[in-house]
Amino acid sequence: MTSVVLADDEALLRKALAALLPLEGDVTVVAEASDGSSAVRETVKHRPDVLVIDLEMPGVDGLGAVAEIRRARPEQVILMLTRHARPGVLRKALKLGVQGFVSKSAEPSHITSVIATLHQGKRWIDPDVSALAVIDDCPLTDRELDVLRVTSEGYSVADIAARVHLAQGTVRNYLSNAMQKTQTQTRHEAARYAREHDWL
Repeated sequence: MTSVVLADDEALLRKALAALLPLEGDVTVVAEASDGSSAVRETVKHRPDVLVIDLEMPGVDGLGAVAEIRRARPEQVILMLTRHARPGVLRKALKLGVQGFVSKSAEPSHITSVIATLHQGKRWIDPDVSALAVIDDCPLTDRELDVLRVTSEGYSVADIAARVHLAQGTVRNYLSNAMQKTQTQTRHEAARYAREHDWL
């Protein structure tokens, strides 16, 4: 049996997967999490064979949660579910040691087989995820995207600087660059523009 922690803020999808995965293979869902912080907590507490985590979550997102989990459990096997895999996000996730990527639209049977593959020490990236990642029309750097991601949560420049561990002046420069590249007037418009183009 492969023990799994499921982390996804969409309750319907999470509950469906929790019910369906054990029917498709030798999987036991030992805990569920609805956001990044609880994903970290449940993973450290239950020490699952595989963590299945959504990339896009409120508060601490999938990447933020993975970074925290890596510090507590460097050996944790992680499968990331995603709708939009931008190259920057893929690169970051791979750097954090995420072993697998599966599209959120995948069949439960496919997700179960990928869980088994990762549990055997192998890697897996869905072809449609890697194809999406190759098409890169985003003019923004990873750092510019980082500050926009935090901006879209409504934080001030000082808060953003604290959250991404940068000086306030550096944050302002990144925001200014992002606004120029997206031809927008405010940082919130730039963040909205980036979201609409699936860059965040």
